Amino acid sequence: MTGSWVGRVRRASEADLPGVVGCLGEAFAPFRAEYTPAAFDDTVVSLPAARVRWQRMNLYVAEDPSAGIVGTIASSLESIGAGHLRGMAVRPAWQGRGIAEALLTAALADLRAGGCHRVTLETTLPLRRAARFYAKHGFRRSGKVSDFFGMPLIEFVREIL
Repeated sequence: MTGSWVGRVRRASEADLPGVVGCLGEAFAPFRAEYTPAAFDDTVVSLPAARVRWQRMNLYVAEDPSAGIVGTIASSLESIGAGHLRGMAVRPAWQGRGIAEALLTAALADLRAGGCHRVTLETTLPLRRAARFYAKHGFRRSGKVSDFFGMPLIEFVREIL
């Protein structure tokens, strides 16, 4: 699909969680062979794990009137002034329509409203397109690389005003 997206980004409800799980599964399926099994399972969460994330983080969905949930992202305040993003995904058929930007904008606005001035996120090496997206939106590698179930996990950071 190409063209503009006419949906909206909103906070997820508990009823949205199956759609969030489906979105994550669809978005990350092309990378499954490049992930360790444990890393993939932690990225493409189960419904119970999605419920825990929803309870602990601010979970957003991008919703299209004709297709339901087409994207998702989660944000959390980690400490005073510091936030974290996790689990950004857009269904492959909906990529390139501005959905990722809308999700990122909503999550950053929420963190900013909570007093956050520094945001981190992590990504894996197979997600080259995601790394380019984050760089385009002001995120830079922090230099921190950690082990993510046997895979390098690269931290990105961005200051927000």
